[in-house]
Amino acid sequence: MNRVARILLAGVSAASMTVPVVSQDLVQAESSWYTDADAKLQAMIDMQPNTGKAKNVILFVADGQGVGTNYAVRLFAGQLEGKLGEEHVLPYEEYPYTALIKTYNINAQTPDSAPTAGAMNSGIKQVFNTINLNENGRHDNCASEEGNKVTLFSEIASEMGKSVGVVSTARATHATPAAVYAKTANRNWEAAAPEGCTDIAVQAIDAMEAGTVDVLLAGGARNFYPAGTQTVHGGDSSRKDELNLVARAEEAGAQFVSDLAGLEAAAAGSPLLGLFTNSDMSYETERPETEPSVADMTVAAIKAMQGNEDGFYLMVEGGRVDHANHAGNANRAFMDGVAFAKAVAMADEMTNDEDTLIIVTADHEHAIAFNGYCGRGTPITGLCMGINADGVEHTGEPELADDGKPYSVVGYLNGAGSVLTEQADGSYFGTRPNVTQEEALDVDYLQQALIPMGSETHSGEDVASWAKGPWAHLLTGTQEQNYIFHVMNHAVSAE
Repeated sequence: MNRVARILLAGVSAASMTVPVVSQDLVQAESSWYTDADAKLQAMIDMQPNTGKAKNVILFVADGQGVGTNYAVRLFAGQLEGKLGEEHVLPYEEYPYTALIKTYNINAQTPDSAPTAGAMNSGIKQVFNTINLNENGRHDNCASEEGNKVTLFSEIASEMGKSVGVVSTARATHATPAAVYAKTANRNWEAAAPEGCTDIAVQAIDAMEAGTVDVLLAGGARNFYPAGTQTVHGGDSSRKDELNLVARAEEAGAQFVSDLAGLEAAAAGSPLLGLFTNSDMSYETERPETEPSVADMTVAAIKAMQGNEDGFYLMVEGGRVDHANHAGNANRAFMDGVAFAKAVAMADEMTNDEDTLIIVTADHEHAIAFNGYCGRGTPITGLCMGINADGVEHTGEPELADDGKPYSVVGYLNGAGSVLTEQADGSYFGTRPNVTQEEALDVDYLQQALIPMGSETHSGEDVASWAKGPWAHLLTGTQEQNYIFHVMNHAVSAE
C-alpha cells in the first residue's frame, strides 16, 4: 500500500496532506525531454477554463481524418519543414482541451459522413445516408422527411442574429457542408429529389434567401445551373430542371465569385456565394493558382462575417482528405491535411480566444494502418526504414517482411491498392510487388491494401477533437459525436 492510501485509511483528508515534491536533482533533469515536459505540466496547472459567452463558433471538420490519419498528417507536415517529423505539432494539437469522439450512426457501426456531420449540427445521432432527420427518418424515403426534420445549430445561431458560413473543399452540396443547412432522406439528392422533397442545392439557396446561410464557399457549381447549360467553369449542369440557383442567389443580394481573384476582390460583408469548380475542388497537390485554398476560403468567410456585432458560426471542411483515403492515396490525403491545418491556424490568428470557441475534429476515420518497426524520420509516405541503434535518424535501409520485400509505412486494410487481383475464374490471388522508395514516394502511389475494393472504406474508430475558447473545457473524455452540438449551443447561450 502506498503512503497516500495509508494516510487516507487513517482518516486524514487528502487536502491536509503535504506530499513531498520529487527532487529536481535528477540525472535526467537537464534533458530537453524532461524540461519540456515540466514546462508543459506548469502550463496545464496554470490553465483556467473560459466560462464567458461565445460570440463566435468555428467548427473545423477534416473529413476522414481520425486519430491515425492525423498522426500521419503530423509527420508529413513536419517532414515538409525538414524535421524528422515525429516531434512536429500541428497548430490545433496545442489547444488545451482534447476529447475522443464516438462516430457510429444510429444504424451503422461504421459511419457515413452525412449523419456524422448532422450529429454535430443537430445534437442527435442520425440514420446512415440521411442528413438532419431524427431516428424516424428512413434513407431514400422521401415521405419519411415529413415531421422528422430537426432544428440546426445554424438556425439557432441565425435566430440570435449571428451570421452563418460554410466552407468546403468538396461540393457545396456534399454531406458535411450540407449538414449545416439541409434536411434530407438521401445525401445523394444534391441536384434532384423525388416529388415532394427538395434537393440539397435548392435548400442551400433557400437558406441564403432566408438568411440562415450568409456565406457559402466550395466546389460543385454543376448543381446550381439549369439543365442543359454549362457552368461558369465550362462543365455541364447536373440539374434536371430549369432552375438557375446562382441567379436566384444574386437576386437575393449575394455576391457570386468563381475564382481566387474574385474572392479576394469581393466587397466586405455578406451574403457571399463562391463556387470554384464544377465538382469537388482540386487536391492541394495540384490546385491551380486561380483556385482558392481552404485557408483562402476560411479567411474570406471570416472577413465577410466578422463585421456582425452579434458574431458568427462557421463550419470549415477539409473534404478531400477523405477522398484521397478512399482512393488509397496517402500522399494526397496528407497534403490536404496540411492545407487544412493552415486554415485552422489562419482562423485562430483572426479571432480572439476570449470570445471565439474553436473546435477541430473529424467525422470519421478510415481503414488506414501503420506498418513495422520504423526508425525516426522515416518518410511517412515511403518505405519503413530500420531503427538506428547508434543514432537518432533511421538507417536508410528498408525493413523487409518475411517474403523478403520492403513495405511502406502506410497501408490500408482494403481498397484499390489491394495486392489481390481477380483471376479468370473469379477467384483472387496475388503477391506483393517489390516496391522501391522512389515508387512509394510518388504522389500517385496507391499504398498496398489487403481486401480488394474499388473504394477504400471508412472505419468505426473514434476520432479526436481539440478545442479552445469559451467552454472548450467541456470537450474532454470520451463523448458521443452529437455532444459537440451541445457544447457549441451552451457556449453561445451561457450567461
